[in-house]
Amino acid sequence: QVQLVESGGGLVQAGGSVRLSCAASGRTFSSYAMGWFRQAPGKERQFVATISSSGGYTYYAGSVKGRFTIARDNAKNTVYLHMNYLKPEDTALYYCASARGWAGARMEDFDSWGQGTQVTVSS
Repeated sequence: QVQLVESGGGLVQAGGSVRLSCAASGRTFSSYAMGWFRQAPGKERQFVATISSSGGYTYYAGSVKGRFTIARDNAKNTVYLHMNYLKPEDTALYYCASARGWAGARMEDFDSWGQGTQVTVSS
C-alpha cells in the first residue's frame, strides 16, 4: 500500500558523500519502520540500515556502520540515507523499503519496496 520513490543516486568519487532520499505516500508513514537495502551486480541484495517508526532506534550493517546514517522526517514522509566516506564497494542499486513494526535486517519483514536508485562510486 505504501508507495516509495528513491532519489539522490548518481556517480560519486571515492571518499565523497551523497544523500539518498525516499519519499513515501501514505497516511500512516509514521507507523512504519523503514530500511535501506542494496544490490550490486551479480550479488545478492543485502541489508544496509533500518530505522524505527519514531526514529529512536537505528540498526546498521557492519560494512556501513560509522559511514552511513539513516534518518527520517515523518512530517515530510521521507527517509534518508546519508552516505559518507564512500568506497567503490558501495556501488549498488539502493532500495528503500517499509515494514510494519520493527523489521531489522530481515527482508521478509518489509512489505513495500521502491524502484531503487543507482549509486556508483569511482576510484
